[in-house]
Amino acid sequence: MNSVIITGADGFVGSYTVRCFLEHGVQVLALDMADSPRRLQPSDGLKYIGCDCSDPKAMQAAIPQGDYDALIHFAWAGSAGPARVDYTLQMQNALHTVACLKTAKELGCNRFVGAGSIMEYEVEAAVHTQGSKPGMGYIYGMGKHIAHCMCKSVAADIGIELVWPMITNAYGVGELSPRFVNTTLRKIINREPLQFTAATQNYDFVYVTDVAKAFYLITQNGRPFCEYMIGSGHARPLKEFILEMQKELAPDVVPHFGDVPFTGTNMPLDTFDTSQTERDCGYHAEIGFAEGTRMTMEWLKTV
Repeated sequence: MNSVIITGADGFVGSYTVRCFLEHGVQVLALDMADSPRRLQPSDGLKYIGCDCSDPKAMQAAIPQGDYDALIHFAWAGSAGPARVDYTLQMQNALHTVACLKTAKELGCNRFVGAGSIMEYEVEAAVHTQGSKPGMGYIYGMGKHIAHCMCKSVAADIGIELVWPMITNAYGVGELSPRFVNTTLRKIINREPLQFTAATQNYDFVYVTDVAKAFYLITQNGRPFCEYMIGSGHARPLKEFILEMQKELAPDVVPHFGDVPFTGTNMPLDTFDTSQTERDCGYHAEIGFAEGTRMTMEWLKTV
């Protein structure tokens, strides 16, 4: 693997993934919306282009001719916050992902690597349970699942390898979204009460550098038309993660469980299984949850 294209390259996970590829001597053409990047720093082997990846013609016109081994697609609007429930936006994301897949083929890429989510499994469980009433919070995962399904058919039809990593819950230094880890860490920093659901639902969290490493390994070693879970390899009930975080970062605070109602779907532990990613791609997570959350909290104190 000599050269790749990465969309959404200046985002949280995208920027770490760019750095990981560069560290392994792979040249990266980084695409993102802004004229100049906020997270990415100049580096040998890196070329940045401000480009609207929702416009395949503009995207193809902006990309210089070259030999690209793969296109890794992170560009996705509304991955956090209120936009996650915007079904029009999430459907557009899915369609734009298919357009990027076709563009990758036209550029001569051998494979297209999507950025899937474990929420795709949650969506299937929530929607296909008789009498279920899935909440609007599932809209984001529905968009990812639709993108996955359409890309698999289109990739087979046009003759490009599709590989689909599925992220459990990425966190780490550099993320500002109101997702669970950040919200909890801010409560600890601000000495606010730690109130949760009963937290018996199964979960997993993976530090962002491990996510980036996984994308590098999956792009290089993943088998075509397979999906690969990216997690810590140690999924467990959410309560155990919370208690680990509390013991490490706020030992004098008592967390309260059951104060917040839980309306989601509890997935079996084998849903989070990373063994195929380990077996096929050589992936193993390195950053433990206590260490990762401590690094993240120290960074959050500075922003």
